[in-house]
Amino acid sequence: MTPTNADDIATRPKRVLLAAPRGYCAGVDRAVVAVEKALEHYGAPVYVRKEIVHNKYVVETLAARGAVFVHETDEVPEGARVVFSAHGVSPAVHASAAARNLQTIDATCPLVTKVHKEAVRFAAEDYDILLIGHEGHEEVEGTQGEAPERIQVVNSPAAVDDVVVRDPERIVWISQTTLSVDETMETVRRLRERFPALQDPPSDDICYATQNRQVAVKKIAAQCDVVITVGSANSSNSVRLVEVALEAGAGSSYRIDKAAEIDPAWLVGATTVGVTSGASVPEILVRDVLDTLAAHGFGEVEEVRTATEDLMFSLPRELRADLKAAGTPVPRPRRDGRTSLQVTPT
Repeated sequence: MTPTNADDIATRPKRVLLAAPRGYCAGVDRAVVAVEKALEHYGAPVYVRKEIVHNKYVVETLAARGAVFVHETDEVPEGARVVFSAHGVSPAVHASAAARNLQTIDATCPLVTKVHKEAVRFAAEDYDILLIGHEGHEEVEGTQGEAPERIQVVNSPAAVDDVVVRDPERIVWISQTTLSVDETMETVRRLRERFPALQDPPSDDICYATQNRQVAVKKIAAQCDVVITVGSANSSNSVRLVEVALEAGAGSSYRIDKAAEIDPAWLVGATTVGVTSGASVPEILVRDVLDTLAAHGFGEVEEVRTATEDLMFSLPRELRADLKAAGTPVPRPRRDGRTSLQVTPT
């Protein structure tokens, strides 16, 4: 969206279109609260395999409270307590933890668990399973680990030509939950051109929060000179939001971890700035962005809502059982997408 002349730029009011839904989804909220409550109940240290969610601020804040993040279970002292991240783990990781007598809290998002169960079922029925996702992503590694001899990863539409299956009549696709909806459907379309008998999973694998955040960005993008997505570089759904905004007509699109990363040059000549955040981003980071934009003259904020989310997940059963046994109230999930991690970002 380009203003017609300099006078128009000077007279048009500056505003922010704030996408909704944005930020925390139910699975992220559950995982973060699980670590918080584990630290409160058991005391530090509580070990966490990988990042509990893909957000730098959340991980650093939990680490400051006593969470110890490790890459693999063999870094956890024998017999200690470890939390598995929201992205899920393979059966081999569960076995490794059991061999070290670790006390596990499985904070895998239930929607990721659903994909794992699909993989197990289709492998048992002797299908070749095409997992649409990003090679090396923790969620993909966990899902592929359910049946590595039956699952092959398809990274993008361009990778379809490299797919080799045993029987073109017995193949099915599943997907990573945090992908671009449009790109995933394009990959499926190309796969079906090669393999007409390709079967769909019983339900949509891309999570509701990923879809909702992409729809919300599409709603505002064409009206925006700039769209700013708050989210970390290793957050797949945050990175996708940057791309979706551009594809939907935004003048420019950027990803930041925190407000201090906003380049004032992005705002020169802009009158409308769109703001959203990935599904692992606490609302405090968005509020900090809005304050920074207000300081640059973008004080008018209009929230554009395309859906209302009310899905909630209970805490992992292992933690829930221990809290109940101790007579500790089991917290309800925070439905507003906020977090108790109210430490001012630096």
